[in-house]
Amino acid sequence: MYYLPLLYPLMMMVVLTFVVWARMYYLRLSEIRDRNIDPQAIATRSSGHALLSRSEAASDNLMNLFEMPVLFYLAIVLALMLLIRDPVLVLFAWLYVLLRVTHSIIHTGYNDVLQRFWVYFASCAALFFMWARLAWQIL
Repeated sequence: MYYLPLLYPLMMMVVLTFVVWARMYYLRLSEIRDRNIDPQAIATRSSGHALLSRSEAASDNLMNLFEMPVLFYLAIVLALMLLIRDPVLVLFAWLYVLLRVTHSIIHTGYNDVLQRFWVYFASCAALFFMWARLAWQIL
């Protein structure tokens, strides 16, 4: 089974996305309940930002998980389609996932912007090198 090493980090990113989604909804629903917010008052993102301060970081992080990670998913699918078996590619995939997990912990937790930035930058670098390695394997 050539594909197993790449499927594990892919599945971990999916799990991370659902964990952040669940955290956001837990924070959001408890905030609506605790502060007695009328759901209609947060019908749009712009109106919700001012009222939902506790769940804002988790919401932003969830949106982040549908930005650069799209390139991660595409790289994995491409490698699987082309039957590429490369342990270095797997290493970059795991590095990317671990950095994204760290980014999500920081972002949805204590939210230190400078730490979050450097972890995000490192994850983008890992993704870049993953694509460079994939391109090298293809070409």
